[in-house]
Amino acid sequence: MKVGASIKADPAKGDQIVRRKGRLYVINKKDPNRKQRQKGPARRK
Repeated sequence: MKVGASIKADPAKGDQIVRRKGRLYVINKKDPNRKQRQKGPARRK
């Protein structure tokens, strides 16, 4: 089952949604304090 992202990104303010290691991040080069992270699946050992 797919789950929609609960983090909100505003491209007008320079936000980018990036997927790394199964997690969703919002990064912003213009305003580095606008960071968000959505937890992904649990890491397997």
